[in-house]
Amino acid sequence: MSSGRWVYDEEAYPLYEESACRFMSDNFACGKYGRTDLRYQRWRWQPHGCDLPRFDAARMLGKLRGKRLAFVGDSLNRNQWVSMVCLIDTATPGLHKTLNTTGSLMSFRIHEYNASVDFYWSPLLVESNSDDPVHHRAADRTVRAGSIAAHARRWAAAAVLVFNSYLWWRRPSIKVLWGSSFDTTDGDYRATKEIDALRAFELALTTWAEWLEFHVDRDRTSLFFMSMSPTHLGSDHWDSSPSSSSGIATSKSHEAAYGKCYNETEPIATDARYVGGAGRRGYAALAGAVEDAVRGLGARGVGVRLLDVTRISERRKDAHPSVHRRQWEPLTEAQRREDPAGYADCVHWCLPGVPDVWNHLLYAHIVASS
Repeated sequence: MSSGRWVYDEEAYPLYEESACRFMSDNFACGKYGRTDLRYQRWRWQPHGCDLPRFDAARMLGKLRGKRLAFVGDSLNRNQWVSMVCLIDTATPGLHKTLNTTGSLMSFRIHEYNASVDFYWSPLLVESNSDDPVHHRAADRTVRAGSIAAHARRWAAAAVLVFNSYLWWRRPSIKVLWGSSFDTTDGDYRATKEIDALRAFELALTTWAEWLEFHVDRDRTSLFFMSMSPTHLGSDHWDSSPSSSSGIATSKSHEAAYGKCYNETEPIATDARYVGGAGRRGYAALAGAVEDAVRGLGARGVGVRLLDVTRISERRKDAHPSVHRRQWEPLTEAQRREDPAGYADCVHWCLPGVPDVWNHLLYAHIVASS
């Protein structure tokens, strides 16, 4: 299902209206924050050789009755969680639904089904000094690579667990902490060592895998790990081919002047030269570490499905919020005029949009299970 092409479909898409979702996040509400070109909402993913099942909220809720679906990870996983919440909310207007936030846990409850769709903020999977859901921009990033229990107890009871963790590991090195917690008083024993970020990621995945092996009920829990979500931080990843036979044109408008995803309104053409630098070059080693961890779990009888969203998403340079999102500090007119690309978010995704397709893949696996 991850191999295919984008098809423009203004009759069937988007699957919901941005303003109709009562739980939409301002970080992904691009229309609300001034984006007037809405073509990014009308592209349908068409796999080669099969059809992606259309999302059916009632069928999904039937599978989740009396259960909990939990997304665990960083803001890209939160992006996917908001998409899932909106897909369900807009399709079931008559149901009683609530959203509650407690620390790092956000829980969307559908009361008639006694079901919840949750998001738990854990950007590095294991415990770290970036675990606060609001104040997490720690320049001196430190992880407790051998400690996951404080997080795991918040999502241990979920029947479906969807993990991700890539973006926060993309740096040359990370400090690893052994000993007591981050909130220690003077005199407590702590030892830290700065090591290669990939090695730290492998240590964290080992801790994650061991927790799953010894604590997950293999008969009732479905486990997923999302592949990397590509970024579009530079126009050097695609050429300027005028168009393709599929009708997808490569936008030239501001590419030369600004790069990044600013003012990009069309996907990268399917016949354009594309080096995949937005996802595959930068994340290959991290992706390999996840594949190794999942393969090891499989050999020990714990099944984790890797869902490939990288190939689906890497040509969608048009679908990021860019400057059309809630900023931590509102941009001034001078900033918008002089350096708009400098403030463009080319990492996350507008909704409705690309993460809806990620959830289609997840939905296909969930409804196909017994």
